[in-house]
Amino acid sequence: MANASSPLRPSSHWTGWGQWLALITMTVDHLTRYVLPWDLSWAGSSIGRIAFPLFAAMVAWHGLFNTRNPLRYSRRILIIGLVAQVPYMLMPRASDALILNVCFTLASGLALGTLVRQGWQHYQQQTLGFGWLLLGAAVGVTLWYLLGFWVEYGHNGLLLIPLLMFAMHALSQAGPHFQSRLWAGLAAFPVLWIAGQMNASDMAKSFTVATCLVVLILAAGAARRIAPVQLAMPRRLWLAWYPGHFMLIALWLLLSGQLAI
Repeated sequence: MANASSPLRPSSHWTGWGQWLALITMTVDHLTRYVLPWDLSWAGSSIGRIAFPLFAAMVAWHGLFNTRNPLRYSRRILIIGLVAQVPYMLMPRASDALILNVCFTLASGLALGTLVRQGWQHYQQQTLGFGWLLLGAAVGVTLWYLLGFWVEYGHNGLLLIPLLMFAMHALSQAGPHFQSRLWAGLAAFPVLWIAGQMNASDMAKSFTVATCLVVLILAAGAARRIAPVQLAMPRRLWLAWYPGHFMLIALWLLLSGQLAI
């Protein structure tokens, strides 16, 4: 667990609460969309819009503060996505186009954010030349552009984690001086802007932006005020819930005659 007194590794207690909230809001979104017979689209446009930015924020936070190898962490998320992809593809959709589930978005976003951060650090340490830095940036932009057509939440979703990592670092390092706080505030702005581009309705945009704003406030120092969650999320439940709940929904749709295989 992170040390709350360290400026580089702020307290991560909030992520224990965030895990429960992310799973609950995601499940509400998918149940109202695929299972429940009533029109509860308002739930998906409100409660359901908390899930993705919260998952993205926790991935960015752990990748930034709580793991020595963010790329290995990204690979673990990718494995969950691979397991979940088949039941995810069985969900009823307006389009038949192949879309990779949100774990691919989270894993790719973390990998892109990590590589950008590591490249910049090597450049500052003069172990990487400016030409190589530009080449790496061009490759990263190309990968972002190509992947954005295939993953859930698209180009904006892929950008959210790198922007969160940048903003979280700036906010956690902000000192008492005006310039430092101004820089941290400017670093937070792109997160809120991209969050506002990710959904169609005003309600959905509001919940997504509000979720990101709360996380940024936590990164600015409020995280130290969050007490540990009393009932920690079991690790196996956390890893299995995303693919598992899609499997159960697919089984329900199959048994109810709404899904033909």
